[in-house]
Order: sequence, then C-alpha cells, then structure tokens
Amino acid sequence: MEVLKKLLENYFIVKEKDKNLYYEIKDKYKSFKPFIRDKLGYDLFIRGDFIKLEKIPGRPESWMGIDDFDNIREYIFLMLLLIFLEDKNKEEQFLLSHVTEFIAANSVGEKVDWTDYQTRRSLIKVMKFALNQNIILINDGEENEFTRDTSTEVLYESTGLSRYMVRSFSIDIMKCTSYRDLEEDYGEFLDSGRGFLRKNRVYRRLLLSPVVYNEGAEDEDYLYIKNYRNIIEGDFRKYLNWSLHVHRNGAIAVLAEGDRLKGTFPSSAGISDIVLHLNKKIFNAVKEGKLNRKINDLISMTHEAFNEFVKDLKKEMGNGWSKEYRECSLDKLVHDILEYMKSFCMVKVDDNINIYPLVGKVIGDYPSNYAGGGHDGK
Repeated sequence: MEVLKKLLENYFIVKEKDKNLYYEIKDKYKSFKPFIRDKLGYDLFIRGDFIKLEKIPGRPESWMGIDDFDNIREYIFLMLLLIFLEDKNKEEQFLLSHVTEFIAANSVGEKVDWTDYQTRRSLIKVMKFALNQNIILINDGEENEFTRDTSTEVLYESTGLSRYMVRSFSIDIMKCTSYRDLEEDYGEFLDSGRGFLRKNRVYRRLLLSPVVYNEGAEDEDYLYIKNYRNIIEGDFRKYLNWSLHVHRNGAIAVLAEGDRLKGTFPSSAGISDIVLHLNKKIFNAVKEGKLNRKINDLISMTHEAFNEFVKDLKKEMGNGWSKEYRECSLDKLVHDILEYMKSFCMVKVDDNINIYPLVGKVIGDYPSNYAGGGHDGK
C-alpha cells in the first residue's frame, strides 16, 4: 500500500506541496486504519492543511535520531527554534537574527557564541532541517551565507506546523531528566503485560528497527513474534507487501522487491556497497572456520583484527568502490563502516567489535561479469 509507505517516510504530508497524495491518504485511510490503530497503536492526524502519522518507536535505540544532526547542540537548537515558533502565527514572518537572539538569550548549558564557525554551522543545519520538514519557509535570502558572515539576514515565514512537531505527553516533561522518564509516559501501558499493548510494541519494533534480536528465554517480545508469526506476517504482507523472516536469534520485516524507502539497507550509498562486501567476507570466514560464532551467533573481534579485516577487504574489492573510499585512509574507512553498521544494528563497539547475526543475512558481491573499475568510471 503505497500511501502507507509515504506516511512512514514523511513527517508531514503537506496539502499545498502534494495535494494528490493528501487526498489519496484521506480517501484510503479506512483501508489501512486497522494496521495503524490496532496493530501499531498509532494516531493519524488529518488536518485541513496537512496529515501526520505519529510514529513512536517500540523501543528507543542509540542509532535513532535525525540523520543530519551530529551533536546534542543541534537538537537543543531545534527545540529552541520550536519554542520560538510557538509565538508565531501561520504565515508570520521573522528574521534569522530574531532566531539567533532568541537562542542566545535562552541557551542551555554552554553560552552560545555566534562568532564560532561550528556553532553557526549547527544552526544552519537546524534551519535546513526545519525547511525540509516544512516547519518554516524562506521568503528572502540564503542561510548558507551565515556560516561566513554573522550579519547575514534571511527572511523566513512560519507555516504553523511547528506546533505539531513534538507529540503531546501526559506527564510534565519539565520533571524528566532522561529519555527513560519520557518512556514512562507510555511505558505504564506498554509494560503492563496486557497483550494488545505488547502487540503494539512488537509491531512498532518490526516496522521501525532493522531487526528484532532474541534476547533470551524471558524475552516476551520475541516470544510474541514466534507465537503470532503467521498473523504478523499476514499483516505486514497485506498492508505493506513485506515478508517476515523469523530466525532463532532475530526477526526481520523484509521489504518487497523494488521497494526503496529512505533509511533502509542496502541503499545506493557507497558505504552500503562496502558493508555488503564486508558482510560477505565475514559470512565466508565463518563458513570456512576462520571466525567463530558464540552460542548466540555473535562474533567478537579485537579492533586491531577488524582493521586488518577491512584492510584486506579493500585490497580484494576496493577497485569498484567510490573514489572517496578508494582513496581515504584506513581509519576513516573503518570509522564510516562501523558508524553505518551501528545504525543498522549489525555491530556494537566496546573494547571489542561485536558483530551481530544480521551481518550474515544481507550480503553482496559484484556481478559475475564485473570487469573492475570504480563507480565513478575511473
């Protein structure tokens, strides 16, 4: 069901930007309402000018967040921007300097220094994110100039959507000191042991996480998946045309052939190809007895051994990689590989590199007629 996939990919469906999709979702909502409301426990907000599916994860994960953001400061800036927009009516204009003054006056933690390049760059990332999410519009100017010149002005306009960016909580979030406190807003229900609420959590995890691992005999979510496997698979197939693969140590909702959703693996990104090659090398090494799996299918390698593994991979497969990764240092290559794999629950890094079973599930190689050469034709 393509409209449901559009809802999963987008924070807002804005009527003015895509009128056909807006009305298509309104017309077809009843056909996927049981999946959204009963199975996932989500709310769909249909307003006169936008539609929003309130997507809440079944479990917060370290890899979740905004892809474009690199540090906590950017999240703080976004929250301050949303507070700033609270007082703005729809179509009300404001200047970039109004935002910088508000953030500086309400800074959290360290003092905001707009003469610092990285601080200005963080704000530009936040403003671009707000533009992409249709929270604000540009009426005049170009914010990139702000990274070079602090006196740069840009004229923005509030769309009114900022008030719907953050979901409503039933608790006083000012008393929260960590994300665990926010979980309690829903945790009271999700952990109550009532079947239909556990069901919501399991469906959400399968929908939004790359994989749901089996965490042992007491893992009630995994028991639910095993016990209701056929029903869950039927639902994912009916509403998304996805299949459900359940293994001893992990369950995955697998996209249909041709589905290209944002943030999925594999993708067209150069690092995605490299990880596919690495996964195959690890898969073959296990098969040949060069790497040993623990009883839970985890593989543990030292950082030094992993670096050597990647170094060998580059020698064997690197000719076809993008120029960026053909020519970069080993340190950067290993860093980018690990960050990418962490975002898809393939590894966890501590004193060792801990490789998870999903690595053996998704592997890739060059086509059999591949004759060498890079992606950029060099």
